Amino acid sequence: MELTTVWFIAIAMLWTGYFVLEGFDFGVGMLYRVLGRNETERRAAIETIGPVWDGNEVWLIMAGAATFAAFPEWYATLFSGFYLPLFFILVGLIVRGVALEYRGKRDDPVWRSRMDGMIVAGSVLPALLWGVAFGNIVRGVPLDARHEYVGSFGTLLNPFALLGGLTFVAVFVTHGAIFLALRTTDDLRVRANRLATRAGAVAAVLTIAFLVWAQELRGGDTASLVLTVAAIAAFAGGLVANLLRREGWAFVGTTLAIGLAVVSLFVALFPDVMPSTLPGTSLTAADAASSPYTLKAMTIITAIFLPLVMLYQGWTYWVFRKRVVAA
Repeated sequence: MELTTVWFIAIAMLWTGYFVLEGFDFGVGMLYRVLGRNETERRAAIETIGPVWDGNEVWLIMAGAATFAAFPEWYATLFSGFYLPLFFILVGLIVRGVALEYRGKRDDPVWRSRMDGMIVAGSVLPALLWGVAFGNIVRGVPLDARHEYVGSFGTLLNPFALLGGLTFVAVFVTHGAIFLALRTTDDLRVRANRLATRAGAVAAVLTIAFLVWAQELRGGDTASLVLTVAAIAAFAGGLVANLLRREGWAFVGTTLAIGLAVVSLFVALFPDVMPSTLPGTSLTAADAASSPYTLKAMTIITAIFLPLVMLYQGWTYWVFRKRVVAA
């Protein structure tokens, strides 16, 4: 297998890890004011992600850095064309991070209310815009012969991309609700379980519509189609497990669904990395790749350090695996 293909797969895996892990962070951030009836319950909900949310964002940093190093032309086209959505995603992540860190610094209801609003906004906005961004990557955007984006911000707000944004929000809400049910106790756990069922029904409809439409746009090759069906089945299995109050299996189901769905989109995309809606101007992985020497050096470095990062993050989840009691 060529290193170009290896690094395309690696970047797909990094984005998959990011959406699986950051997905429940976003979901908890969107839900904790709704599910938490008092300050004690809200604090317990935040504590479920407190030790891990910043570590989960490492996957985004690695995905961006890997794209920059392995496929610099893909990085340039993506970040120049999607400048405004990515800028607002960054603002949302910063606002949410600041609010999570400073929410408990003052014992003042007004202060906490402001921080709560920042956390909710900083969770909804990135989730929505990531869906819009990936919807446009799958659908294709207008590129000229030099692979430069020639559309406007309005071009990115097409029906398929907006459906992607709504799908990401709904799926992350469901994923986050199931995570809260898994990690909390008593009434908060029950409310999270019930909300996951209601949100999951909406998310299932949106997910099916988005993935089927994606298959229609990208040609529907067999591997991508199989992954799409598996993702839908995993999501359905997660919702059934949630109905049975088996939160662990429910979380496994939504985790697999998100992972398989993201992988299916990357499989449908390959060998393009930025499809174009204009004839003959799509950017392929081979066209966007760095030199063989650069890819080889990156492979060696990644083989050494990525397992260490994964071991550390796995250890963090193991240490903080117990349920959080609202007390």
